[in-house]
Amino acid sequence: MPFQPPQTPSPLDPQRVLASGVGLQKGLTKEQLKQRQAEEQQALQEEKIYRQGVANIKDLVAPASMKVDSSFVQLGDVYCRTLFVVTYPRYLSVGWASPLISLSAQLDISMFFYPIPADVILKQLKRKVGILEAQIGSDAESGKPRDPINETALRDIEQLRDDLTQGVEHFFQFAFYCTFYSKDRAELDRLTASVESTFGSMLIYTKRAFFQAEQGFNSTMPLGNDELQISFNMSTSPIASSFPFTSAELSSDNGILYGVNRHNNSLIIFDRFSLQNANAVIFATSGAGKSYAIKLEILRSMMLGVEVIVIDPEMEYKHLSDAVGGTYISISLASRAKINPFDLPRPTGEAFQVDDIIRSAVITIKGLLRLMLGSVTAAEDSLLDRALLETYAKKDITSTSNLQEVEPPILQDFQDILEGMEGTAELIIKLKKYTEGTFAGLLNSPTTVQMNNQLVVFSVRDLEDELRPLAIYTIINYIWNVVRSQRKKRMLVIDEAWWLMQSEDSAKFIFALVKRCRKYYLGITTITQDVNDFLSSPYGQAIVTNSSMQLLLKQSPAAIDLVARTFLLTQSEKYLLLESGVGEGIFFAGPKHAAIQIVASYGEDQIVTTNPQQLLDIEARKRASEASS
Repeated sequence: MPFQPPQTPSPLDPQRVLASGVGLQKGLTKEQLKQRQAEEQQALQEEKIYRQGVANIKDLVAPASMKVDSSFVQLGDVYCRTLFVVTYPRYLSVGWASPLISLSAQLDISMFFYPIPADVILKQLKRKVGILEAQIGSDAESGKPRDPINETALRDIEQLRDDLTQGVEHFFQFAFYCTFYSKDRAELDRLTASVESTFGSMLIYTKRAFFQAEQGFNSTMPLGNDELQISFNMSTSPIASSFPFTSAELSSDNGILYGVNRHNNSLIIFDRFSLQNANAVIFATSGAGKSYAIKLEILRSMMLGVEVIVIDPEMEYKHLSDAVGGTYISISLASRAKINPFDLPRPTGEAFQVDDIIRSAVITIKGLLRLMLGSVTAAEDSLLDRALLETYAKKDITSTSNLQEVEPPILQDFQDILEGMEGTAELIIKLKKYTEGTFAGLLNSPTTVQMNNQLVVFSVRDLEDELRPLAIYTIINYIWNVVRSQRKKRMLVIDEAWWLMQSEDSAKFIFALVKRCRKYYLGITTITQDVNDFLSSPYGQAIVTNSSMQLLLKQSPAAIDLVARTFLLTQSEKYLLLESGVGEGIFFAGPKHAAIQIVASYGEDQIVTTNPQQLLDIEARKRASEASS
């Protein structure tokens, strides 16, 4: 039975106040009695006037307006409609109500259980058995064919009688109501029809609360009041299968441990390479644990033989690289590590067209040049295109060249070609900053780095903010050339990807990689804390769409609405992300998603930690150990 709170009279109830004063008023004269009653009435009236100007909890939670229609209730600008179940099939599968929970919609569910004494229901079942046996016997005597419906009903009743007598089952009247909310009337109708169709396919028939819309809404409020009173006779077993709060399982036989499912404490074990593509996006506020989560994934993926490449903007992966013996490459103006943006892939083991490779390289470098030079007119773009082709031709790189033996040009070679062309004076002036000026040490050298380790980290921390997008663009292009040269299972982690979303050319470049990387067995992970900058770009939205795995950790109130629209989050999921602690969030893998808690062992925590104090302690212990030895 629904809980009914005890009816306690209000301390300011006039009747109670007057009644309580009867005993005190004995022995008073009529005038004194009238005066006392008048004073009490005046006090009550004053209290009433005072309370009219005081806000209570009802005033705070109540909508500004309420309109009751025949099939819905309008609360302010929100429409709500209630459905109730009228009949069920003979058998109910476990979790039959889970499609309701999985809907990307705001809803309330109420279930009322009214226990019926066993002796009452046994009497009714006994009478029903007698009727069915008489009907079956009469049909047999008259030579009619047997009725399977009556025979099945008789067997079910006999089984239920045995279970009730033995205490195995109990009997209830079960009421199931669901109220949907939407700010759009058409969306509410569509949602209602979808639920009716889904339940109808399971032979569970629902009806709308016509002309009882207010009663239906009240029945799903957290008050425990069943104002509809529409129930169905049901025993314990089918009622147990009606429990709707089932959660998605993300455990598989292959893959790595990502965390613990907060719904049911099961392990989230998954192989990202088993999805449609191996791309992933991670969105979180600063300090929410996104770097911790990705470093755990890197460490565990390496145990399965996956090669990992990281672009590290804040030197967060240095400790991890040192712990596993990785290669840490610092890219800066003064560093010996250089990457030539004019490098070409060196494909092996498959047919390829040199013309296509050169053309692709020219397009990629033009995107980099637009980042370097700023705005470029259509005429200048045409000049850049011709100059790039001539730059490669100057090094004898043509359609007939063997890419295994050629030496690619550098930025200075490109400038020399421009100087021999007309109409390029302004372009040359802008370009000299990168060949002869302040930034000459970054892009104007042959490549000196090698990617011959299972973990390779490129650090751009020591670069100025102006040069970071250029460096990241060049690094990713170099990585892409290496990836195309040999097909392996690899991960590319781009931390603080919003740097590349600021420019259309770099955003377009990343999007092209995300679309093409699957055929080369590469999974790209983009990480950002600046959600608004990333998703405001059309390419940012496209990157999310082309990423089969997503991890959302704690979000800021300023970004939560945009995240909710992008990932079709329910209201409860929005609150979950706003209130999540460090390492908590929602994990998406294809069509499935579940709330996740990132967990690590002590040894893993010592390797992947990002806590500055913890890192200082580890360094201190390392120095002490080296000094003692």
